[in-house]
Amino acid sequence: MSVNFGKVAVLYGGNSAEREVSLASGRAVLKALVDQGVNAVGIDPKTDDITLLKKQGFERVFIALHGRGGEDGVIQGFLKTLDIPFTGCDVLSSAIAMDKSKTKQIWQSYQLPTADYQIILKESFDESQCASIMAQLSGTVMVKPVNEGSSIGMAKANNTEQLINALQEAFKFDNKVLLESWITGQEFTVSMLNGKVLPAIRMKTENEFYDYQAKYQSTETLYFCPCGLNEQKLAQLNQIAVDAFHAIGCTGWGRVDFMLDEQDNWKLLEVNTVPGMTPTSLVPKATETSRL
Repeated sequence: MSVNFGKVAVLYGGNSAEREVSLASGRAVLKALVDQGVNAVGIDPKTDDITLLKKQGFERVFIALHGRGGEDGVIQGFLKTLDIPFTGCDVLSSAIAMDKSKTKQIWQSYQLPTADYQIILKESFDESQCASIMAQLSGTVMVKPVNEGSSIGMAKANNTEQLINALQEAFKFDNKVLLESWITGQEFTVSMLNGKVLPAIRMKTENEFYDYQAKYQSTETLYFCPCGLNEQKLAQLNQIAVDAFHAIGCTGWGRVDFMLDEQDNWKLLEVNTVPGMTPTSLVPKATETSRL
């Protein structure tokens, strides 16, 4: 590698619910950097004292921390105070993208397409409201903890009883939960790298949705890259991805997730500011295809 990056810390692991995924991502990133001759060292904030990064001579940080503490602006703010450059988005855009409700509100203000939704707070949750909520959201909903990733705590609810159970489970991960109208269709993702749109990927799973098991454990999940869209539809997808990424203020690298519903309309799902870098992750797949 022609650029001398100095001593690089790869932050991975951490304390979030996505720790195991982060460890896998970090190991893959660390190996890739070392293989390219970069002086890189793995640092786990759960066991290592990250306040010593500056004193230990680290000049740059690759953030491979997923979830809270790594993807929500916290570590970004800490590294800013140390004046150490880091990969990915800044403090504000990281914090916004981690909060699915704030992300959707901003997208709506930009008139970008996203599913109907409601926000449920644990402290004010009333089970008697669930029937009304189901009716308002077309009878089937996706339940998502607002500040979690990797599909942790997510579930589909087809009736009031399932919604109550799904919310109780989601509240174990977050005091604020997003309920979205269920979208039937195909799932796509678009990776962003330094202003460049990478090849879109279409995912197909036999599970009800692209959940944690489908992402990290299944050998049955299918990935299509190229994604099979015609030129016009692909251009539309890429433009919405760019607009959605910029609306949140994101820079550097990330991933924007979509559904294409049965009416052939795009629906934005979320932005990932520290996407997975595991052997089954999507950004590496898109990057590999872009080189062909």
